[in-house]
Parts: sequence; structure tokens; C-alpha cells
Amino acid sequence: MGDRAWVRGLREDFQQVLVEPWSPYIGAILMVLVVLGLMMAGLFWGIFGGMKLFGDWFNNLIGLGPLLGIKPELDTPLMHRMALMNMTLVLGAFTAAMISRQFAIHRPPPLEYVWAALGGTAMGLGAALAGGCTTGGFFTPLVHASPAGWAMWFGLLLGAAIGLKALLWTLENIEWGMSAPRPMPFSASVLRFMPWAALLLLALLLAWTVNWYDSSDEKLRGRAILIPAGFALGFIMHRSRLCFARAFREPFMTAETEMTKAIIVALAVAMPLAALLFAAKVIDPYLGIPPTFWVGSLSGGLIFGIGMVFAGGCASGSLWRMGEGHLKLWVAGFFFAWGGSVSSALLKHSGLMVTDVNIDGLEFTALGAQTYLPDMLGGWGWPLAISFAILMVWYLWLRYNESTERFTLL
Repeated sequence: MGDRAWVRGLREDFQQVLVEPWSPYIGAILMVLVVLGLMMAGLFWGIFGGMKLFGDWFNNLIGLGPLLGIKPELDTPLMHRMALMNMTLVLGAFTAAMISRQFAIHRPPPLEYVWAALGGTAMGLGAALAGGCTTGGFFTPLVHASPAGWAMWFGLLLGAAIGLKALLWTLENIEWGMSAPRPMPFSASVLRFMPWAALLLLALLLAWTVNWYDSSDEKLRGRAILIPAGFALGFIMHRSRLCFARAFREPFMTAETEMTKAIIVALAVAMPLAALLFAAKVIDPYLGIPPTFWVGSLSGGLIFGIGMVFAGGCASGSLWRMGEGHLKLWVAGFFFAWGGSVSSALLKHSGLMVTDVNIDGLEFTALGAQTYLPDMLGGWGWPLAISFAILMVWYLWLRYNESTERFTLL
């Protein structure tokens, strides 16, 4: 009897930890810990640069590279920091979905593929203008004490509202392509095998990390930390359903605010802890600040916000849903990468953006400049006070809307 109870207890713990969704607040705190770990290693979290690399590779493959001015020789995805983290993020989400037997091939209605393509392209353009997506243009700059993050935040709010209004109009006026295909369920034997396959993948990723960490190649050793970091982010975001797109969309859609509050908590925890790292000169803050304040950040956030509503996910949210098996997000991810590559090339060709960011000094472009509040305001007092004041206003607006539904669009 005791042995059976012990086994039953193990199953209950497995169900609670690895099958049932985590609180988004837990996910937010764990995400911050991973981001701070990267910063302690002198790195920062970004997604768009890695996605653009895939788009650059595709443009070179189809012969558009020379016309767009894309370099013929590019980093391989495994050697590019952001591309490597993007791939391991997808693998982390895939592993979490397999362990919980929640991986499935999700086929949307045909019209959703059109929205994915249009939304992904808009996300690519928005990220090119802002110098990053919801990760590299909003979250990371705020952690790095840059007002560029707040400019994109405001653009994302406007874009989410406009995009949701436009999407609702299409649902009311377009009937074509709204019938979803029949689901593709896995057999019981395949479902039973999923957790074991996930454990095998986890072991392979661990071996990959150790192999690179013990390598005599300094470049491989420097990238070894990115494998578990990206994997952990994907695993955490899948388990907690953490998504920046939901944080900006849900208040206007249903007045639900839990995801938004989780992002507020993440920023409230990350910003002062990151300040300690910057004060100790553990990492150069300008590494994670795009030269786009304020025009690029605001306009990019607006366009990206509209795009992420139609695509059904932000950059990181699209990646972990790709790992979960959503075909719509694979389409959105492809057009995000391709649109980002084309948009970045055209912006550089027009002179609006620089070809390469100069990390040895401040960067200025026609869309803005690198801005770091402690340098602008002479210390950390005012930057933290301003940031926490905006977070408080955001939170109070959420509470007001949750109670009154004054700003919901449904």
C-alpha cells in the first residue's frame, strides 16, 4: 500500500510540475533569472537579430541578397548568438510540450495563414524600425535603462489596440477560409513515447553544452552558455504560457490582466537588479540598447503591435508556439525573418539605419539614438523612479480597465 502511494505521489508531482500550466508570475521571475544570468556573462537577450539572419540566408538563397546589399558570407545559425538562442528556445518549448504530451500539429483555418504572413511581415518591419522586437526593442532596453523601451511600449499599446480592432473587423466581414481542418491526433502509443523522447533530447542538449564548454575553440566555449539559456527560456515560456503579445492584447480584448501584470513584475524585479550589474561594470549597458529612440522605437512598436495581433504571437511567443506544433506560427516566423531581412536592408540602403552598430561609442541614426537614462540624468535615482512610476501607471490602468472594461474592444 505504501509503495503504491509513493508511486501515486510521484505521478501527482509530475502532473503538477510538468503537465499543469505554471503561473505566469513564476514564469516571469524565472525568465528574469535567465536574463540576469546572461548579463552576468556579458550577454543580453535578443531574438530579432537571429531571425533576420535566417531571412538573410533565404534572400541569398533565392538571389535577392546582392540586390538588397546582404553580405554573401554570413554567420552560420549555430555561430550566431541570437540565432542559436532562438533555435534552442524552440527546442526547449518542444521538450516541455513533449514531456507534458501537449505537442500536436495545430492546423489553423486557411485565412489564418494569410494573417500569419501579413502579421509576420509587419513584425519584421516593426522590429527593423525599432532595432528589436518585444524582446530586443522593448524588454531588454528597459532592463538596460533606455527610454527606447518605453517608446516602443507606447507604440505596442497603440498597435495592439489598432490591430485587434482591424482583426475583429475581418472576422465580421470575411467568411472565406474560416473553417478549420480536422485535427491530427497522435495515437496512444505515440503519446506514451513523448516524455521519453523529450528526456533523450534533454540528454543530447546537455551533451552538446558540455562538448562546447570543454572545447579548445574559444568561440564555442563562449557560446556554450547560450544553449541551456535558450532552452530554459523556451521551457519556462511554454510551461507558464508567457507571451508579450498577450500582455499587450488581452487588456483590449477581454480585460484580463494576469499576463500583463506578470510582465510588470518581471520588469520591476529585473530593472534594479540589472542596475547593480551595470554599476559593477559587469556588462556594458549600451550593448542591449538600439539606436532608435524615439522615432524608430515608437513607429516600430506601432507596426510590430499590429503585426503580432494578426500573427497570433510576439517574437518569443511565436518561437515557443512553434515548438508546440502551431503551423500558423511557423508561417509567421518565416515571414518575420524574411520581412525583417528585407526591411533592414531597405532601411540601411535608404540611410535611415546604420549598417552595423558601433559598440565602441554612441550610435545615431535618422530614426533615433542610443539613450541610457543614468548617463542622461546623472545617476540611477531618477531613471528607476521614472520607470517605476510608469509601471505603476500601467498597473493602475489595468486595474481600472479590469473593473470597468472601459477600454475593451469586444
